[in-house]
Amino acid sequence: MKPSDPRYSVYLARTKGKLLAISFITVGELLFGAIKKKWGAQKLADLNERIRRVAVVPYDQKLCETYGDLKAKLRDKGKTVADNDLWIASCAVRHAVPLVSHNRAHFEGIPGLVLISEAPVIAQIQSQGTLPGIVPTKTP
Repeated sequence: MKPSDPRYSVYLARTKGKLLAISFITVGELLFGAIKKKWGAQKLADLNERIRRVAVVPYDQKLCETYGDLKAKLRDKGKTVADNDLWIASCAVRHAVPLVSHNRAHFEGIPGLVLISEAPVIAQIQSQGTLPGIVPTKTP
């Protein structure tokens, strides 16, 4: 996240002084997005520099076992999570580190995952049904 992003300051308090890491899957997603949008050489170089500033969590046998276990547990609960999101969550669970994401809905309910999200909690309130005197709104 760039300092110009309005969410930057919100998450800075949670991440300052911490070792930042991203999943190998996230690196692939970032590069795909850049290629899809036909970023120029300089913008792509800037992205690669930002990636080099953080640890990249690679895959290993234990991560694959964690993914398989989580996918089976979620299936047994009737819940599905997009494969890339589940790989990202599996990296966090496998290494026992919290996952910081503004996309709360993609990661909620994953067993063993500690999720840090400053996304509005209105979606959780709405999931409880309509409350008297509250007008339902759409979440971003």
